[in-house]
Amino acid sequence: MHDLAVSTPSNKSDAPVGVGIDYGYFMNCVHCGLCTSFCPTYLETGNENDSPRGRIYLMRNVVDGQLPLTETVKSHLDLCLDCRACETACPSGVQYGRLIEPFRVEMQKRDAAAGIGEANGWFHRFVLYGLFPYASRLRWALAPARFAQRLGLDRMADSLGLTKLLPKKLQRMQELLPKLGSATPQLPELLSPVGKRRARVALFTGCVADAMFGHTNWATARVLQQNGCEVVVPRNQACCGAIHYHSGAGEPALQLAQQNAVAFNPDDFDAIIINVAGCGSMLKDYGHMAHELAPQDPGTQQRLSKFASKVKDVSEFLMSLGPIAPTGEIKLRATYHDACHLCHAQKIREQPRDLLSLVPGLELIPLNESEICCGAAGSYNLTQPEMAAQLGRRKLENILKTKAQAVITANAGCSLQLQMQLRQYGHDIWVAHPMDVLDLSYRQQQPNCLR
Repeated sequence: MHDLAVSTPSNKSDAPVGVGIDYGYFMNCVHCGLCTSFCPTYLETGNENDSPRGRIYLMRNVVDGQLPLTETVKSHLDLCLDCRACETACPSGVQYGRLIEPFRVEMQKRDAAAGIGEANGWFHRFVLYGLFPYASRLRWALAPARFAQRLGLDRMADSLGLTKLLPKKLQRMQELLPKLGSATPQLPELLSPVGKRRARVALFTGCVADAMFGHTNWATARVLQQNGCEVVVPRNQACCGAIHYHSGAGEPALQLAQQNAVAFNPDDFDAIIINVAGCGSMLKDYGHMAHELAPQDPGTQQRLSKFASKVKDVSEFLMSLGPIAPTGEIKLRATYHDACHLCHAQKIREQPRDLLSLVPGLELIPLNESEICCGAAGSYNLTQPEMAAQLGRRKLENILKTKAQAVITANAGCSLQLQMQLRQYGHDIWVAHPMDVLDLSYRQQQPNCLR
């Protein structure tokens, strides 16, 4: 460990940051280093401080009072994608997410109290927390972009260099914008099953995913219907809270979780279905989050744990239900990218592939480093654009080697990141969700890339 005490401590609190974390989580790490080859940031920088083992060492030493929480230490912790690949690699079962997430929450609290850092930044207040978690606000904000794309004004602004006048993070947002089709109508509150009812499920539609990928929510609902599911779409559901929690804003995340626990009564459904890997991971973690943020409130812990127990990724649920095979042929050469919060956090790998194997004509080509993060990681590609770009290019190189016509991934953030990389380097490859492909096969239709 080097260059760690080059600036003054970030706060003057008597108690070190992270003292509330169960110390056993730190002790589980035996520093074997097997996690390093799975860590995207370590693969790019080669810096031990940017590895899971190194970050655990930093956090533990801060908790022990052996190391001040300098800006340099914080920068190594902030560079973490929270992709949880280290948990897949770890033979000791270290729960890295139970360390980095509450540690970041405490860091943000200290910064907010001191009036410093991103805790009080305009981007977090007005964009990450004020816009992204609200699908309706985001739809209104996207309307001008949709209009500009239709008229080619976005390309004109780029060619004239006008977008360079925007603040860096807004430039990044503009770069991440996908090709926006027509706005999709809101899903009805109740959709009937096709044929005999096999299950009654609730669909979590999300915020960014609903505003930008409404067509995928519709596709998911139709696939569930085709598999005999009655689908309920609660109107008073909220953002999952991942945007807040992963950036250290614990209290707003807990409030959103409590709102969702009210909107989705677990007793009314066989499952609460999610089609976004990052949201699903967050929803399944509600019980752990309640334990961390509301340790003196067993009622909240019980309520959120019960909610979390019913959350299922759509591919996970369909494979356990027993999928009805679609019959529409789609002759497409595709590759599948594992979203980090699906394969590492939720341990779901084969189910999406098994579902896609049911589509007649679809050829699925293995992707090298499929489980290495693409750099999206929720809002990471906005807050850490340099590292996100490096990881995006690494992923793009592996995708191009497959010579695929389509990349399939089960996360909205991954889709935005991959579309941006493909667009910037001039490649016309369809980026789709597994439900998009299945829905087309059920409806006997072809994707635009084959028309």
